Amino acid sequence: MITKTYKCAVFALFTLIFTACKKDQVSAVMYETQSTITVENVLDSRPLVESGTFKGSGTLPVILPGQSINIQFSAAKGQAISFATMYGWSNDLFFAPANPGILVYDADGKPLEGDVSSQVKLWDNGTRVNQVPGANVNHPGVQDTKVITEIRGIDAQGNSYLAASSLVKTILKYNGNSIFTLTLQNISGGTANETPLSPGVWAISYIAGGQLLNPAPLYSAGQSTANGLTSLAETGNTLPLKDYLTSITGIFTPLSPVLVVIYNGVENPVYKLGEPDRGQGLEALAQKGNAESLATYLKGKPGIKAVYVLKAPSTTVLLPAIENQSGGKVSQDITVSPGDRLAIATMYGFSNDWFFATLEKGIDANFKGDVSSSIKLFDDGTAVNEFPGAGISQFNLTGKPSKESLPIALVPNPNAFTTLPDVSKFIKVVLR
Repeated sequence: MITKTYKCAVFALFTLIFTACKKDQVSAVMYETQSTITVENVLDSRPLVESGTFKGSGTLPVILPGQSINIQFSAAKGQAISFATMYGWSNDLFFAPANPGILVYDADGKPLEGDVSSQVKLWDNGTRVNQVPGANVNHPGVQDTKVITEIRGIDAQGNSYLAASSLVKTILKYNGNSIFTLTLQNISGGTANETPLSPGVWAISYIAGGQLLNPAPLYSAGQSTANGLTSLAETGNTLPLKDYLTSITGIFTPLSPVLVVIYNGVENPVYKLGEPDRGQGLEALAQKGNAESLATYLKGKPGIKAVYVLKAPSTTVLLPAIENQSGGKVSQDITVSPGDRLAIATMYGFSNDWFFATLEKGIDANFKGDVSSSIKLFDDGTAVNEFPGAGISQFNLTGKPSKESLPIALVPNPNAFTTLPDVSKFIKVVLR
């Protein structure tokens, strides 16, 4: 009787436990919800990474014979600096390097330095009939409608000119950390082509996939002048061309494949502000855009419910908006429960080790709507920073990052190199 009673009690207890477990499982499933996360590169990109103006330092803004000016800029391998300045005692002639400009690294990525005057040419803007060059030129002169052409000793009217390198001396110096100084010196004094040089403009194009986004930012040989160059070539007025260059100068960057992590009951699995990189794979994401290492590390760890790496179709990376083409977009269906948090991370592609990520507390994974305001830009502290999009050691510009060891921090804005748009102008994250 005792044995039978004991068996019945055990059976009843087992049935109770089984039923309770089954109810808990059903309850957990009932509280799960389906959602979709969408990440989009919404940057309205620009093709020029830097541009600016220069002028003489005297009472007059011109650069007189014997005077010089300096242009400081940053550049990556394959990038070039272009500039334009008026041959002051002419109707519409200007000095400029042949496109795409003066390359500042050799094929091995070694900075080039020294006299690069031979790369500077003299150009005819084609909008005025040339008179004999000199102080007595009548400005603006007779109108003409020709295309931009290089003057090689003699212009269309038979006037003679020395080589541009005999009139403008151009010296390139490397300052370190991808920063250069280009010095333009007016050496025309005492020559048959003595002339002041006007204030001028300069520009550097982004390079992506080995191709310059704008290889002819100031002029195109064999084509009609445009974008305000005529004002510079005829009167030395830089303002119209400067305004044009400013309108196409700014930020261009892809976003790397996006790491998405759903977690519960643990701290942010990607990073902690003020502490060094954990050595779990974030460095590879921040420096090279490789999210796979960190994703592999996190999968199966306590509190980690799901890990995804979202890649854009065909391009893998999320390209920015280019002219009329929308930026890259990726989406992922996710399953979440009450209390779940969500973290994302993606590289600022044209940087040394910057990454966009959710704030340290993450995002409520059950929220519906735009959560872009929870995204900030961080510096991983594992590579020396350079001008974004113009650094010789940036991985996505064929460079090798120079290591450093600093705690993870927010990227200041403005920073030592440039002023960035608000993070919301780069990346949009929506939960639906």
